[in-house]
Amino acid sequence: MSQTVSLTKLLNVRENEKKVAQKAFLNSQEAFEKVATKLYELLKKKEMAEESYDEFIQDQTPVERIKEQITYIENLNDAIIHLQREVQLARSQMEKKQQHLTDAHIEVKKFESIIENRKKQETDRRAKLEKAFMDEISINQYLSNQNR
Repeated sequence: MSQTVSLTKLLNVRENEKKVAQKAFLNSQEAFEKVATKLYELLKKKEMAEESYDEFIQDQTPVERIKEQITYIENLNDAIIHLQREVQLARSQMEKKQQHLTDAHIEVKKFESIIENRKKQETDRRAKLEKAFMDEISINQYLSNQNR
């Protein structure tokens, strides 16, 4: 029984580690979503800027306005490249945290399984002892009844 108590304490430690890992994963997931949303918004801006550029080319728009639009699109491209790196980094961090959470979950399940097996073994052992005790009582009663 003392083995089960110590294993239960270890299980509690592992569950706390799992909770910490889960919080870290959720934080990294939020960070990833935030950066990915920024990237999505920039890509939408770029798409709209390119549509405007195409319209400027079709219409008779002054060259200065077209140059401004090209510069704006180039700036958006630079920002997109930068954000793509940030998204990749955030994704990498999120995947690491997810793996850590998965590992923590597996550890908790291992300890739960070990504790369950130990409790079953203890129950089986007690049942066996009880059966042996009952057999002993039955034999003693039989022998005492035979001696009368």
